[in-house]
Amino acid sequence: MDHGSHPATGSAGLDLAALLVRLVLLPATAFVAGTGLIRPSVETLPRRLWQVTAALGVVSAVLAVVSAIAFDVNVVGAVVHAALVLAVPVLALLRPPIGRWIAVALLVLLILETALGRSGVEFAIDTVYVAGTAVWFGLSALSLARAEAPRLGPLSWTLGGVLTLAAALQLVLSGVAFDRRLYETLFGVALLAAFVLPIVASVLWRRVAIVGVAAAFLAWSAFVAVPKPADLPVPGVPLLADAGGGPVLVSPQRPGRNLVHLPEPGSVRVGDGPVVQAVARPGASGAWAEVDLPTGRSELTVGDRRVEVDAGHETGPVTASGVDGPECATTALGGLIAGRDDILASCPADALSEEDAEALRKLVGFLASRQADSVTIVGDSSPRGSAAAQVVRAAATENHLTVRPDAAALVVVSGWARAASALDGAAAVQRERPAYPYGLYVAPWLLTGPLVNSVASSMAPLRFDPREQAAVSYAVALDNAFPGESPTVTGFQQWLGPEQPAPPRVQVYASAQVTAMPMNPEQPHAPGMDIAGEGPGHFIPQGTVVAISFPLG
Repeated sequence: MDHGSHPATGSAGLDLAALLVRLVLLPATAFVAGTGLIRPSVETLPRRLWQVTAALGVVSAVLAVVSAIAFDVNVVGAVVHAALVLAVPVLALLRPPIGRWIAVALLVLLILETALGRSGVEFAIDTVYVAGTAVWFGLSALSLARAEAPRLGPLSWTLGGVLTLAAALQLVLSGVAFDRRLYETLFGVALLAAFVLPIVASVLWRRVAIVGVAAAFLAWSAFVAVPKPADLPVPGVPLLADAGGGPVLVSPQRPGRNLVHLPEPGSVRVGDGPVVQAVARPGASGAWAEVDLPTGRSELTVGDRRVEVDAGHETGPVTASGVDGPECATTALGGLIAGRDDILASCPADALSEEDAEALRKLVGFLASRQADSVTIVGDSSPRGSAAAQVVRAAATENHLTVRPDAAALVVVSGWARAASALDGAAAVQRERPAYPYGLYVAPWLLTGPLVNSVASSMAPLRFDPREQAAVSYAVALDNAFPGESPTVTGFQQWLGPEQPAPPRVQVYASAQVTAMPMNPEQPHAPGMDIAGEGPGHFIPQGTVVAISFPLG
């Protein structure tokens, strides 16, 4: 039965009532199972011990039924639990050998209930801890009830050592053993108690030892149920946090100017500083706020949520904020959702890659092959934008195309902000009169929904198919981690990581907003008649991307 964490807006939460039930149910069950296991080793069961075991069995059975009613626990599991925990005290009195086997079954069920959702090494550790505690319960109970019971000295040291070793392994696996989360979070404190208390119980007088064993098992039960705390922020690594109200992206998490990205507009404040509103930025999804972080650790308030940040002492890339900041942040987001915590040392706008330069040269060659005679180039002052404009201009000269303001084709090689303005302007001109008859073309890094969906159609030279499995997986992972965020080419490349294979040849892809079977805004779509681009996995939301050329030589 699961009495642990539950999802809340995409992150693990804690149900206090369920946790309290768990902290009574599991130790009571462990005591009953332990007593049933040890019962055949003594001739008679002391009356007082049987009464305590029977009472705890009734408590455990009642809580199992309550769990099935109140916490959506599996009904069959709850009924089996109640039947076993009530049968053990009865059989321990009447048929001890049979009672032992029922106690074994109850112990197996207890292990499954305690370790629900865990697997591999962690499940094995849970098995050792729960089984060891149950046996210790039984031995301690008999030792208290009967003077002639086996001495617990060497046995308690052995059991205490086994539990301590299991807790030590779990400490290392949890990742909190060597940082402040060990003593600043309930998760860490509970795990630390599960490590220390068996040692204490091993050396205590026998009438007090059982209290230490019970406390250790309480700590273990709480640790398994409490959500694991978030990883500590690392200076220079953009922070993707979730404080229970949705995702928050902080980039570059360095002293000075930083961007805070939210799925929707909201308010942001650093410490006791002024409130800054997160608003839309040209070409980018969601809302963005610029804030100044102090050196070292500080606290960011997003709405009514608080997020811990650690900017360290070194400075970050200048282009991580300003007009090129959103692209830089969403690029880093691709690596974060892939599980990599890379320090943000540079941004895409800092340099033009050779792959992108070659793609732009081949794009100009493609235009020349279509008999276009001129191009209009839109760049910007960033290192990448300036270099890209020079590459396109040189390729145009080589292919005998003229560069002029009102040309046959528009080629945009700037950053997002300048590209948003240029595409909006091109769309406005095309609505008034025929313009750019050979089309609108954007650099590879500009293929993102907020940009290309601002025009009826546009084209980009790419080295991947946005409909391929890897691109779809990235789009789904991005939407899961940051709902509503539009995929980007640089984010996809960061998600793939440095070990990606050599990029294939360049093809020109066209992006267009396509609506099949348009419906009224409030009218539901018929099955199979959804708007193209709806749902997760689409690189361009509410649009489609298809190849319009063979691989360019």
